[in-house]
Amino acid sequence: MMKIELFSDFACPFCYIAKTRLQQAIQQLNLEDEVEIEYKAYQLDPGATKLEARPFYDDLIHKGQSKEKIKQLTESIQTHADEVGLTFNFDAIQLANTENAHRLSKLAKTLGKEAQFVDTMMETYFTKGINLNDEAQLLAVCDEVNIPRKQAIEVLHSNQFSEQLANDRYDAQQLQITSVPFFVFEDQYGIKGVEPIEIFTKTLLQAQQVATKRLKVIGNDLTCGPDSCSL
Repeated sequence: MMKIELFSDFACPFCYIAKTRLQQAIQQLNLEDEVEIEYKAYQLDPGATKLEARPFYDDLIHKGQSKEKIKQLTESIQTHADEVGLTFNFDAIQLANTENAHRLSKLAKTLGKEAQFVDTMMETYFTKGINLNDEAQLLAVCDEVNIPRKQAIEVLHSNQFSEQLANDRYDAQQLQITSVPFFVFEDQYGIKGVEPIEIFTKTLLQAQQVATKRLKVIGNDLTCGPDSCSL
């Protein structure tokens, strides 16, 4: 099984685009059953308030971006999004603290629903403008992917999975990651940002070779299986 680590944040539009491009590359190579994606939390603004959400455009203006710069940014995002079949509703997007969403993602992982949760959360965030500081809206996403509401509430009302987020931050520091999306393939190859699908397919094939060579089996057929022993 080939391992891919994806460092990303739910508030990162390029993370959504690049993740989709990776998935398309995996499908193109028919590697769906040979790839395991591990999602690593990377909060772009860990100090963001958990009390309110700021509209996307207001947040950029607050950070000193000019209208022309904002226009260039949104056009660039949508151009890349068009290439992978995604649509962004910039008027609906709200900037908030992403910690709770990441902790719920870790809960989803324990239930085997991490990929589904990440896909649904990103789609909801960038098309419907979910407020990541709003418990009811976060729980609605959990309901959509069949995460038990009681468990989700327990996570939101505690510090569960905070240690896992800290471990992800440590891993990012060790790799000197300062921006996302960032992909790590089999601990050998890295991709930063939104690259053409050809780069993803090439890297997948290289990582596949590493994963295949990692297990070198030496021996013979004198073994026992579930049914019988061979001679």
